[in-house]
Amino acid sequence: MYLRRSLGVAFLLGTAACVPRPEPTPAPPTTSTPAPRPTPTPSPVATHTTWMDAPQTPGDWRYGPAAGGTAARFGEPGSEARFTIACLLPARTVQLVRNGPVASGGPMTLRSESATRAVSAAPSADGLRAALSANDPLLDAIAFSKGRFAVETPGAPPLYLPSWPEVTRVIEDCR
Repeated sequence: MYLRRSLGVAFLLGTAACVPRPEPTPAPPTTSTPAPRPTPTPSPVATHTTWMDAPQTPGDWRYGPAAGGTAARFGEPGSEARFTIACLLPARTVQLVRNGPVASGGPMTLRSESATRAVSAAPSADGLRAALSANDPLLDAIAFSKGRFAVETPGAPPLYLPSWPEVTRVIEDCR
């Protein structure tokens, strides 16, 4: 009886091996139109409520000697300075220059954490130039501002400049 059972099982297995495999179901046909891409969301525009929140103007301060005194120049490496603070030692005057071409004269507005003032400025060969006495309290407000100060001139974007030691050094050189 054991032999019969073994033969029966072998017969069933043999016939099962002869049955062809079913063909896989074909994939649905692909369409020639690609799926639409989602439209990218626009990058948010940086907004700031006060000048203190605005991003700093790119660049660094460089301190060095200048004609008649010392100067700190702000700009990106390898390019012209955007702003200069210069000490004219014989006159004990600090000159503030918004470097670059200017259309006309006008006020130069300086903003610090504790003071804001528009000073008269005139066009010069290197930009818009204003002069302050070395003892002007506005210079102290700029030097001790909370990390930055702003310079606004007509016809040019504002500059948001760091109050680094180079600024203080030029002011102190004139005193």
